[in-house]
Amino acid sequence: MSAQMGGSDIAELVQQMAQSEDDPRACYALVKQRISEYRQSGNAVPDDLARMEHSLMVECMLESQGR
Repeated sequence: MSAQMGGSDIAELVQQMAQSEDDPRACYALVKQRISEYRQSGNAVPDDLARMEHSLMVECMLESQGR
């Protein structure tokens, strides 16, 4: 069974990301921190969070290349 984030977890993360002033690196750091918290507590990383991490990583790479 795939792990899913709860609605309040998503809302909290989105709120933190909104405060990062559209900086994909700051958003990526927030997502990586949340993933670390899941792993340290011995829980599986939710699929939504893994997809978010991948999407932000791609966005950061594209921005670093000036796209």
